[in-house]
Amino acid sequence: MLWGRIEERATLKNMLAAAAEGKSSAVIIRGQPGIGKTALLDYAADAAIGMRILRCVAVESEVQLPYAALHLLLRPLLGDADRLPDRLRSALLAAFGLGPASSGDPFLVGLAVLTLLSEAAEESPLLCLVDDAQWLDQASAEALLFAARRLDSEGIVVLFAQREDGQRGPDRGIPWMRLGGLDREAAMKLVAEHGAEFDERLFAETQGNPLALLELRGMAAGESEIYRLGPVPLTGRVQEAFQQQLRDLPEATRTVLLMAAADEYCDLHLVLRAASTVGADVVDFQPAEERGLVRLGQTVEFRHPLVRAAAYYGAPLGARLAVHAAIAKVCDDPQHADRRAWHLARAATGPNEETAAELERTAQRAAERVGHVAAAFAYERAAQLSVGGAAIGRRLTLASESALAGGKLDHAGSLAERAISLTTDPLLRARLDQIRAIRGLSYGELRVAHDILVSGASSIAHLAPERALWMIMEALHCAWFMSFDAELVGGSVDLLGTLSLDADHPLMSLVWLLRWDTATALGRSTAGFPPIADVIQGARKASGTGGPRGLVSAAGCALLVSQDVAAHEMAETLVEDSRAQGTIAWLSPGLVYLAESGLFLGRHRDARVHVEEAARVATDTGQRQWLNHANGVLSFLSAVGGDEEACIRHTEEALSGVSAGAGSVGIVWAQWGRAMLDLGMGRIEAALKRFQELSRSSRSHLIPGVRSLPDHVEAAVRLGRPELAMEPFKRYSDYAARMSLPSLDAIVQRCQAMIEPDDGAEEHYLAALSLHDRNSLAFEHARTRLLYGEWLRRARRKVDAREQLGSALEAFELLGAAPWAERARTELGATGVTAPSPPVSDVFSTLTPQELQIVRLAGRGLSNREIATQLFLSPKTVAHHLYKAFPKLGIASRGELAAVLA
Repeated sequence: MLWGRIEERATLKNMLAAAAEGKSSAVIIRGQPGIGKTALLDYAADAAIGMRILRCVAVESEVQLPYAALHLLLRPLLGDADRLPDRLRSALLAAFGLGPASSGDPFLVGLAVLTLLSEAAEESPLLCLVDDAQWLDQASAEALLFAARRLDSEGIVVLFAQREDGQRGPDRGIPWMRLGGLDREAAMKLVAEHGAEFDERLFAETQGNPLALLELRGMAAGESEIYRLGPVPLTGRVQEAFQQQLRDLPEATRTVLLMAAADEYCDLHLVLRAASTVGADVVDFQPAEERGLVRLGQTVEFRHPLVRAAAYYGAPLGARLAVHAAIAKVCDDPQHADRRAWHLARAATGPNEETAAELERTAQRAAERVGHVAAAFAYERAAQLSVGGAAIGRRLTLASESALAGGKLDHAGSLAERAISLTTDPLLRARLDQIRAIRGLSYGELRVAHDILVSGASSIAHLAPERALWMIMEALHCAWFMSFDAELVGGSVDLLGTLSLDADHPLMSLVWLLRWDTATALGRSTAGFPPIADVIQGARKASGTGGPRGLVSAAGCALLVSQDVAAHEMAETLVEDSRAQGTIAWLSPGLVYLAESGLFLGRHRDARVHVEEAARVATDTGQRQWLNHANGVLSFLSAVGGDEEACIRHTEEALSGVSAGAGSVGIVWAQWGRAMLDLGMGRIEAALKRFQELSRSSRSHLIPGVRSLPDHVEAAVRLGRPELAMEPFKRYSDYAARMSLPSLDAIVQRCQAMIEPDDGAEEHYLAALSLHDRNSLAFEHARTRLLYGEWLRRARRKVDAREQLGSALEAFELLGAAPWAERARTELGATGVTAPSPPVSDVFSTLTPQELQIVRLAGRGLSNREIATQLFLSPKTVAHHLYKAFPKLGIASRGELAAVLA
């Protein structure tokens, strides 16, 4: 019987009822050991009438085994794995060691979990219960978190029970409820149910902790030592209570309990085999069963995790070492190789190269299953058992790289610091330098990271020029954000000349692109450089050499030199590859650059679709830098659309949690967005002030800082302060001259038209229009028409003005640039023409970005399952979004989509 917990039970009932209606949810239940988390899970299981229930308990000793808990939870569903798309099935089976190793993204396993659960929920609503979630291995935790965060309309409830005592556990993006102690009435009923008298002092001491009320209730009357411990942590008191119960058991019983507690799976068959080596047998479990401490089945099930802890940690060290050795001896099946390796490691008391080698093989297998954190633990323990400094250094390097791959930056950095003093191999040291630099970046220590990278790259420029190139690119990144230290940037670029790359090496195009970017930012001459068009063409090919990292670097560099079409194509390739290969960690940067380039090409609606997905994915993957970046772009898009509330919200989100360097581009996008909001709303003085602050900032060399210069010019001129436009105009004119692109030259001409006296303005406006792409609905083209139309109206050439203003109005309305459209409409009215009313929104404007994305994919003929795999959603969520989109589009079926999208 569950006493009390009225609010918590109501919450769970509502979640279960919603699941019956097809709505999914997840929650983390937090509290002290013994507070009743498991009892609440039991209540949910009893209340889940008509639901299928999956359940697992994470175990501390399994934290080093990748996907151990996830395998236990999903084992009843693995027979349905064949229903998954091939890529997802392969990733899931590889994770569980049931198929060939996969080098895919760990988030692909999360998508496989989401899809498998969704498939199971097709038959009946599903309840997933994960107890002791603080002991989830990292790989299981990431996969379950990914799936739980993306639940929507599947009819699934996921409940995590997690200790609130400083232990790690899942939390990112999942709501939680905290359990406190029982109130007095519920505590009295609980104690009475177990045939004991209620003790006021015990209730006060335990603060209503149910387990403590039951396990310590017999000790109050006798004033035992454990009861008089006062403020000692409650967990320790309850565990000591269990240890007192264990001390009264026969020695053989304590031995078999220790063996069961030492084995990560509590596998009864294996435990009995190990026990037989010391003369123990299954009958020795009987005294513990009679006292309700354990229950036997295929596994040994302890009454509470603290009973297991008491059985293990209450035993002498020598006994624990002997038990691990005994279990390792009977793990003789090849499929138990990892278990054997870990038990040997736990039994070791000093260096042992044979055990270290077994652990290294375990680490390799974990890495192949994308269990990077588990691999790091195994490599690190292998290093501890290694004989000789070189072996220790090599294994610590592998441990550090695995920790980095698993997202554990602090651990990776500390391992790298230990390893670098143990190796003289320059290539190993360079690998460690990269990790040390990445940790420095995470703390905003850009100068430290820069110096480490430059030193490391210098040492391997001839040995490994390709690795050195990527290190130099990362060093440039650091220098770029250190208030743009020109000396450091120049020094890093000069280092490129020391690389032993042949002139025709594919990566030389990336080297030249870096030089173009640096010269552009520093205002240096690019005379003698290869034509930027040729460099970009080579960079497109070379970017594949570096994999996703190469594409990200090349696309970002291309945007800085206004090669928007090339940047769009490279970002599109990165996004397509990420979707096809399931490498979701690279999806956010690809989508952000796809959005930025699309925005500059006048594809505002597509840009919003891409950047909103980027924000969702960055949240799921914990990529704070890309989340800030995405929010900055959303701030700008909201400003152009005239949505002040959204602009301010995204600006605040772009600024939240930003450290030095990290999120810098998002900050500048947000600054540009706020300035554009004021400009569009007619708050010209406020806009000019914001543009001046941006222009004077240490980040003015970044993409938004450069691209915003024409807006700065317009704000100054419209305020009647053309002299304040001269400096930003010169900067932009110099930039455009180096780029030699018609689209930039058009904007230069427009700015010059605003600055020059009226008698010379028209020539520049006409030149600008001739340079713009006449088939484009780009925002900048429409703004040139608007400004020219305003000039013509002031010159009393109303007929000519109407043509320009009408074209501008049409473009702004199609782009959704409401403030700019209203300005064009007002100007058109001033020419004596009744300005048309704002048009009824087109049908697609009523869709959310995600609905639009799904509708487009469905219109291309993709099935719900194919769309789900591409967008990292469940098929039921895709179906739900289509169901909501069809009425908005005025259609009733998928077959009508083609006509609507035509």
